[in-house]
Amino acid sequence: MTKMKLYIVATPLGNLGDITLRALEILKSVPLIACEDTRVSSRLLSHYEITTKTVSYHQHSTAGKVDFLLDKLAEVGEMAVITDAGTPGISDPGNLLVEAAVKKFGSQCEIIPIPGASAIISILSVSGLPTDRFLFLGFIPHKKGKETMLKRIIESEETVIFYESTHRIVKTLEKMKEMMPEGAINQRRLVIGRELTKKFETIYRGNVKTILENLTTTSTKGEFVVVVEGKK
Repeated sequence: MTKMKLYIVATPLGNLGDITLRALEILKSVPLIACEDTRVSSRLLSHYEITTKTVSYHQHSTAGKVDFLLDKLAEVGEMAVITDAGTPGISDPGNLLVEAAVKKFGSQCEIIPIPGASAIISILSVSGLPTDRFLFLGFIPHKKGKETMLKRIIESEETVIFYESTHRIVKTLEKMKEMMPEGAINQRRLVIGRELTKKFETIYRGNVKTILENLTTTSTKGEFVVVVEGKK
């Protein structure tokens, strides 16, 4: 029996040139692509003249949708999974589909990573902060658990990375500043990437106080990736 193949394909964060030749080959050859948002993915696929059939799969998809996708995988033999930007399974439900495929099909399904763009690795590579060990925390909770998460970041001895949205970045940094010991406010280094790889990409460097000043005098539009130096 021929093994099924589920490809986890990284796509660009914003700059359409940041996709690998292997990723393009896979997206053109598979019979079906599961996309976080088919409308967003259509821009990438159209740019590279990829006409493969697509189906949506996102954080609000039900367990029934996972079962549907696994049935389709069994039917067509190969399927690719992509997110709106970056690597599937990182702060999106791609990992749930992989887990379900492993549980249902076992060794009869190969799970194949097609590596590429990742906001986490991109910002770490230009941060200048220690990267031999780091802690990734995804998105900071909106309300419940936010202070607990920020305390964990402030107390961490490793470099910490997290995502934040355009609407909450200033409030999150202000809360972090409020919770930090007085000495750490000036000494603890942060590096923040805004709109990575896109036209208005900006890298902010400094302590929480200086970065807050820069943000409030420039722009808070876009998606943010925050890197915080570990506690000395």
